[in-house]
Amino acid sequence: MRIRKILFGAIAAGAAAAALLLISRTMPGVLGGKSGAATAAVARPAMPVPVTAVIRKTIPIYLDYAARTEAIQSVTLQAKVSGYLLKQVAPEGSDVKAGDLLYKIDPRDYQAALDQAKAQVDRDAAALTYASANLKRGAQLAHTGFLAKDTFDQRSSAREQAAAALAMDKAAVRTAEINLDYTEIRAPFAGRIGRNQAPLGALVSPANTVLNTLVQLNPIYVTFNPSETDLAAIDAALARGKVQADILLSGQTKWIHRGTLSFLDNRVDQSTGTIAARALIANSDFSLLPGQYVRIRLHIGEEPNALMIPQTALGSSQLGKYVYVVSKTDTAEQHLVSLGPTDGGFVTIVKGVAEGDKIIDGNLQKIGPGSPVRPVSEKMK
Repeated sequence: MRIRKILFGAIAAGAAAAALLLISRTMPGVLGGKSGAATAAVARPAMPVPVTAVIRKTIPIYLDYAARTEAIQSVTLQAKVSGYLLKQVAPEGSDVKAGDLLYKIDPRDYQAALDQAKAQVDRDAAALTYASANLKRGAQLAHTGFLAKDTFDQRSSAREQAAAALAMDKAAVRTAEINLDYTEIRAPFAGRIGRNQAPLGALVSPANTVLNTLVQLNPIYVTFNPSETDLAAIDAALARGKVQADILLSGQTKWIHRGTLSFLDNRVDQSTGTIAARALIANSDFSLLPGQYVRIRLHIGEEPNALMIPQTALGSSQLGKYVYVVSKTDTAEQHLVSLGPTDGGFVTIVKGVAEGDKIIDGNLQKIGPGSPVRPVSEKMK
């Protein structure tokens, strides 16, 4: 039995050796010869990639903050005289100019008071004329001795009293004219009125009746709170001249509204480490309204010779931001970079690339470090 097992083992070993000999002759590459190694190593094709060169450029330096709009002037429109509200001239929510008529109170009582005051002026003016003529005659008689000194003094006093009465009447006329003017409520400045708060026919009075509100929209304030660490840069910019301020509305991508920094407070808030600041912004299209949250950026200087690349060339990993640079052997080299300010679609590279490097700005997901690439110029993208 044992001899039979040994015989079967020898036969199996011989068959295996014969099979290996046959394979080595018919397919030599399978058993690790030189020709097999050459066949296994298949060259990867180069990936066509768009490239752009690192450029130097002078870019503006900005400080960016959250901000809120605020009206320069905002007033509550109230009546200065009592009366029935006769007419609302400007519709609620409308834009008005300085001096425009907004509301009209029933003027009849005040017109009658003015007419009465004018009549009083006419009456006392006539009395003054008579007193003046009587005094003139008395002066001639007193000079010839036909009029007693006391009588002359009475005539002189009557003339002075008539003049004083006429002055009081003229003051009453001015008061009546002012009260009559107050029946017309006009816009003290250009702006936009709000929701009407007094219906027509209501009895309004100076004490407790609010008619509406008026706010100035152009220009408008934008208030914000820069950090105390930014004060040195802001002060340096102010020393060179006016500091430009740009405004970005929520949901927009373009900084359309522009103005200048107009105010810095005289103390730093100890609880927040910030300082109150304000910019004066042109708002001719009235797209900014008081109370809006916006972004504001201050142009505090320029950075010359900044290395710039398109933001589309940036990649992200656990180690940070990186770019792929085309090497001399046309392979992708991964460079970790430190970023600076952005300018449109470009970003400043503080560290990681050099001027003239060819940066890959497309097909980033299809390549990796060391991948063979075939650069394609920007015009061929």
